[in-house]
Amino acid sequence: MSINSVKDRIIERSRSLNSYIVRIRREIHMYPELRFEEYRTSQLIFDELRSMGIDVFRVAGTGVIGVVKGDRSGGVVALRADMDALPITEENDFSYKSRVPGKMHACGHDAHVAMLLGAATVLSEFRDYLRGCVKLVFQPGEEGGAGAEKIIREGVLDDVEAIYGIHVWSELPSGVIATRRGAMAASATSFVIRIKGSGGHAAHPELTKDPTIPAADIYNAIQKVVSRSIDPFTPVVISTPKFEGSNASNVIPDEVRIYGTLRVFDLELKERILKRLDKIVRHYSLAWECEGAIDIIGTQYPPVVNTPELAEFVMNIAKELGEAKEAPMTMGAEDFAYYLQKIPGVLILLGVRNEDKGIVYPHHHSKFDVDEEVLWKGTALYALLAYSHFVRKK
Repeated sequence: MSINSVKDRIIERSRSLNSYIVRIRREIHMYPELRFEEYRTSQLIFDELRSMGIDVFRVAGTGVIGVVKGDRSGGVVALRADMDALPITEENDFSYKSRVPGKMHACGHDAHVAMLLGAATVLSEFRDYLRGCVKLVFQPGEEGGAGAEKIIREGVLDDVEAIYGIHVWSELPSGVIATRRGAMAASATSFVIRIKGSGGHAAHPELTKDPTIPAADIYNAIQKVVSRSIDPFTPVVISTPKFEGSNASNVIPDEVRIYGTLRVFDLELKERILKRLDKIVRHYSLAWECEGAIDIIGTQYPPVVNTPELAEFVMNIAKELGEAKEAPMTMGAEDFAYYLQKIPGVLILLGVRNEDKGIVYPHHHSKFDVDEEVLWKGTALYALLAYSHFVRKK
């Protein structure tokens, strides 16, 4: 059978699986699980893969890897889908809305799992045409847990020569596929600024060392870092959206905390900005007889940098499924970056925005949704990339 004939059959089989993909997505959507708590989801994946005759094993606690064995001499390629949900109360009213209070699949990871399980079905049926092996990576803990890093550390991808991941994207029209060569998503560094003074009654501020005064100055100074010390053509975002201080209007607190995030593509620049922030915090605090410090919190995600030649390959394959375009750079972060530090690969976007259906809300919104009619394209793209990657090598 010719290469083009196999591709056509993969596409048609993927399209025929859309009802299966939607069913799986809705099942996962109803029972969202936060990072490293994806027990129900991982068991569903495990059972589905086993039913397809695919070898399967656990990884990174709640993660699952399936192995579709083709010609073992042809190398190994990996396909990745993340699994975890977010601590958000869903406000959609469809029948399959979240049944778990305070938890929701508001970033599309339910769709990612469903699309990759669809691809598992296709690849298991076409394994005789595979000139290599495919590792299906169902990854936990993407939302702040750096689950990708845990999988890398466990060594289960040491034999993988390329990895591809798809993320549904609310900013792209439904069905459009996009990626880009090189830098695509920014690094993410979370921080907390602590300003310690001496609190007291708000009616007598002269008896206190009020940390809210330098806090206001520090906030304003941070907003000037980008505009006055960074090349205007360099993408940088510093946001400080969370403040903690007193719980009453008549109480001056002992401490004020400002939480923020820094997004850059240049890691050397990141370190330079953090040093500048440290100086701002310490000296503004000192001017008001307070103590100030900035600390890094949580996991620092590196930037997503796609392998240029593989991004070109992805774009050519994507065109077989419809409109494909270059993706814009985003200041959002994705822990797929950890894979790309070790393995050549590409992060890909699949548009799921459909204004006619009211599917317009952004990621991490309580009314986020996806256009399910195009999820088969994600399955087809996963399967085509795995099949064509090995053909490309010959």
